[in-house]
Amino acid sequence: MPGNEITTNNFSKFGKLSKFSDMRTSQADFHCQWQHLKNSHVRALAWMLTAPVLLDRDCGLWQDKIALPLVADKQALQDWVNALDQNPEGLIDLLHQHPSRRLGLYAETLFEYFLSSHQMLYAHGLQVHNKGKNTVGEFDFLLYADGGLKHLELATKFYLYHKAARMHQPESLSGLYDYLGPNLADSLAAKMQKIVSQQLQLSQHPLAQDLLPQAVVSAQALVLGWLFYRDGDQPGVDTHAEGIANDHCQGFIWTHSELAVMDFQHGLILDRLDWLAPAQVEQGRAHDKAKIISGLHAHFQIANTPVMLALMQENQALMQEYSRGMVVPDSWFADADAVQAKQLAREEIPDMSAS
Repeated sequence: MPGNEITTNNFSKFGKLSKFSDMRTSQADFHCQWQHLKNSHVRALAWMLTAPVLLDRDCGLWQDKIALPLVADKQALQDWVNALDQNPEGLIDLLHQHPSRRLGLYAETLFEYFLSSHQMLYAHGLQVHNKGKNTVGEFDFLLYADGGLKHLELATKFYLYHKAARMHQPESLSGLYDYLGPNLADSLAAKMQKIVSQQLQLSQHPLAQDLLPQAVVSAQALVLGWLFYRDGDQPGVDTHAEGIANDHCQGFIWTHSELAVMDFQHGLILDRLDWLAPAQVEQGRAHDKAKIISGLHAHFQIANTPVMLALMQENQALMQEYSRGMVVPDSWFADADAVQAKQLAREEIPDMSAS
């Protein structure tokens, strides 16, 4: 778009922030393609449709259960997204019909709009009930496919890397237990174990087969999100955990104390529904460092929940994210050690390859 050119150099000015400064970033790639988009929901959907997936679909660990992006024609996709940004009323109406503060449900509604608009969707959120007694499971999405239906599970996930001390060589999935949820309630390994071994098996249940008009010919998961690392822990091409995609979206982990002495000028604390796409706002909506630090101090006085912070810089009358991180309370790593110690104390870590 004329007048909206952006250079990689604009998004490599990390100062003392990280080793990311000499490589392209997910933020730079996104802004290069989509900074002209005005509607925040369209921006989030554009990110979902073009962001790199978290997991390496060619890794045998996933048993061919990781989905590719659904649209191969990049120009057609860009044209569709641009048209939607000009007339987003249909998308906004659907979001109003299914209001939610849960990021996963918000992402599902965005994706539902895309699939419906492309005549790909047979059903969304179809539940399988056991004669009214209980729910056996739920299909995120059922898509039309040659010879039947395709079951697609959508997961938008955000995990923080904290390596557990192990006395032995990790087994298959165990390296992914080092990726912990912000509130330490789950891990990437546990989530993928559930998706592959349980959720993607739903179509094999007799009650599901009785419910559907056609057979499910394939079942895969589309796993999107960001993984966060301490500065110095970022994986190289050959050093990431087995099953992680080389080009996955990466951010940082900063403690509250570390952030106070870090060198940055402007930031934006992101609401949970704004976690998907790199942030972009008008000038005046980003805050200076002092206000960010003050707001985080107030937050951690009453809560221990991590906060997503986007670091912002000016570009052509806009403030755009050039880096992001999870700001955690200073006690977070000790709490993570305790959670991981309990995990390691278990007799055996589940091996998904044997399921």
